[in-house]
Amino acid sequence: MLKNMDFYVTPVLNIDGYMFSWFNESTRLWRKSRSIPPEGCWCHGVDLNRNFNANWGTVGVSRDCCQNTYCGSGPVSEKEAEAVTQFVGSRVDQILCFLTIHSAGQLLLMPYGHPQISAPNYDELKAVGQAAAAAMKAVHGMVYRVGTSSEILYSNSGSSRDWARLIGIPFSYTFELRDMGEFGHLLPEDQIQPACEEAFEGVRTIITYVHDKAFHNRTLTEGSRGGKRGGKMRGSR
Repeated sequence: MLKNMDFYVTPVLNIDGYMFSWFNESTRLWRKSRSIPPEGCWCHGVDLNRNFNANWGTVGVSRDCCQNTYCGSGPVSEKEAEAVTQFVGSRVDQILCFLTIHSAGQLLLMPYGHPQISAPNYDELKAVGQAAAAAMKAVHGMVYRVGTSSEILYSNSGSSRDWARLIGIPFSYTFELRDMGEFGHLLPEDQIQPACEEAFEGVRTIITYVHDKAFHNRTLTEGSRGGKRGGKMRGSR
């Protein structure tokens, strides 16, 4: 598959927010970016996963700049969202799959977060997601639920996942890694490696399907769950 596709990987999109999360114990669960507050507000940052131009600002967001779900002053107002939009958007006719990895909740989310909008290939996305969840469970026995955000989590808008599908990328998912509530975002160190191992199998299953469909005209019903595997996050022909 590496002969047929390129893989683009962004290890950490919200690098400023990530660095700030290590500032002290009070910032450990910082979620947003670290952009300058809008006029009349003293709170820094925007929830980047609500800042993309996909039904922006409609559901599951806050217009209060001090809230964790603050969606920004407008779609793609943040430099991080702009960078992804420009890089991926300029290659949209080549991109086969767009994956983002978050925590927590043990979920595999599909487009769309808005409850009244459905992806045209919903059934295929669901089937491929379920195959990935089965592969993840086979690693360490962890159960991952598959569905749209509005179905199995909560309604939201402005996610990069939804944006990628909206501009025409056929396969787009968000992985919400371990766990299901015991530790939440403060996952014990000894679970990091197992979480990565099962996530890799999920990603590999999706990328295998995407590759075989694009280059061998295979579909899930034709047995493409098996065969060669490989890949990471974003692939393009």
